[in-house]
Order: sequence, then structure tokens, then C-alpha cells
Amino acid sequence: MILPYDDFDLSAVRRYPLASRESKVRREHLAAPHVAGSGLGDWLSRLPKLLAARDLVDVVDALVAAHARPAPIVWGLGAHVIKAGLSPVIVDLMQRGFVSALALNGAGVIHDVELALSGGTSEDVDAALGPGAFGMAEETGTGINTAIREGVARGAGLGRAVAEWLHASAPPHAGVSVLCAAARLGVPVTVHVAVGTDIVHMHPDASGSAIGEGSLRDFRHLAASVARLAGGVYLNCGSAVVLPEVFLKAVAVARNRGIDLAGLTTVNLDFLPHYRPLTNVVRRPTAGIGRGIHLTGHHEILLPLLAAAVVERTSV
Repeated sequence: MILPYDDFDLSAVRRYPLASRESKVRREHLAAPHVAGSGLGDWLSRLPKLLAARDLVDVVDALVAAHARPAPIVWGLGAHVIKAGLSPVIVDLMQRGFVSALALNGAGVIHDVELALSGGTSEDVDAALGPGAFGMAEETGTGINTAIREGVARGAGLGRAVAEWLHASAPPHAGVSVLCAAARLGVPVTVHVAVGTDIVHMHPDASGSAIGEGSLRDFRHLAASVARLAGGVYLNCGSAVVLPEVFLKAVAVARNRGIDLAGLTTVNLDFLPHYRPLTNVVRRPTAGIGRGIHLTGHHEILLPLLAAAVVERTSV
């Protein structure tokens, strides 16, 4: 069947008055121009009440509300957050009481330790791989592996073992170390590793039994923190696979025990939307009981902005 070039008759289409329609964007949602010298708090209030701008303000609201209740605020940090220069921002939030517990991956520990020890981290992999030097800094491998072995032997998890060792060693750049701040402030820090992914696993000091035992203990520590997250906030910053998977399993064991997580807000911050964070952090854990929010942006811009907004809101 071949159709002709007919014109559809539009003369009888049904129409309605514009004022009778419910519109998703209204004048009260629109942005207001910035006023010079008015400050960050005023700038935030002038954002449009729509889309990602609304989500950003909602995350600030959730953090401030959790802090005031009080309810836990648990942060999951990928290594990029540390090597993008954001540890001083995280340390400041810890000191202000906006971090109840921290979960890191193995690379996050490495970057934090190297910053604390030497004031620098993130080697040039392309330049170091060919000569066989990649990942072979002695202090990094020996220090972290010794801390894990000795700490796990006395009953600590991997995160606590390294944090307490680093803090006790009084490194010259302790002020920018998330791990040192955690030990100093008593903030639980857990580390969740995949064996073979981190440079310290290439060193002869590495103990598979200690790494595995320490990381398993840390899963149980994180699960205990997650079980207290009713009315609180969990933020996943820059981990696309490991921490979203670990967080989902922690939620699963809490639910298995019949623990109510009502009012939980989860937040994913990253410069790309990935499947596991969107599914295992934003959508699944909050279905029917809370809200999940995804903010897309570079960590080095988005995290300082979020932290500054929280500081502005709570310093009034």
C-alpha cells in the first residue's frame, strides 16, 4: 500500500487556555542575576529552582538537616577526590562534624599517605612504566603494607590500621591528610580493596591474608555505619565500581536484619554518570524509603562548591 501526499486537517484540533495548564517551569523557578559582593549564600538562593541546580540545593539541605538531627553522614571517596586536591576540603568538613564515617578504595589510601609523607602524589605512569619504576616508591609500599600487617594483627580493619599508623608517625604534611584527620578526630575510616589493583600489592611486604582480613573487617564496619543511616546521607564521590558495590551489599545486610533506613538520602558526584553508582547508590537503596540524587560535574569544582554551601548555611 502506497500512501498519497495528503495534508492532515488541523482546523478541528482541540485547544485550551494556556492559563489552565499545569506547567513544570514557572516564574518563581527562574534564576535571578548575581549581585556583586552578595556572597555565596545569596548566589545559591538565586539559582533556578530546577534540574541540577535544585538537586544541588537539595543535597545541601539534606546535609544540613542530617547534621542538625543528628543523623550520620557517610562519605565514600574514590582516589580521584584525593589526587584532585580536595583533601583539605574533606578535612574541614570532618572538623565541622559533617563526616560521620569515611569509606575509601585502596588507591585513595595511597594518595593520602603519599601527600602526608612527601607533600606530593600521582606519579607519571607513562614515564615510569617503561623503565619498570611504576608504583615502586619504597616509603609507600613498605609503610602501608607494614601498617596493614601490624594493625590487622592487633584486630584493626585496614582503614584504621593505616590511619592510626600514619597519624602516629606525625608526617610533615599531616594537615592535608584525610587519614590523619580521621585518626585525630575519631572518625571511622574503612578501606575496600580489590587485590592486585593497588601499587602496594606489587611490593614484597604485601600480605594477602592481612589485606583480605583487614578489608573484610572494614566491610563489616561500613555495614554497621550504613545500618544507622535512617534520616542520614550517603555520598559516593568518584568511585564507579568498588564503593557502589560495597555500599549496596552493606544496605543488603542491613535490610536482611530488618533495619529501617527510612529517610535515607544518597548522592553520587562524578563527572560522568556510570551504571553502578546510579543503580547501586542513587536508585536501589532509596526506592520507596528516601531519595537518590546524582550531580554531574568535576570533583575539583563540585565538591568545594557543595562544601562551601554547607559552611555558608551553617555559619549564619
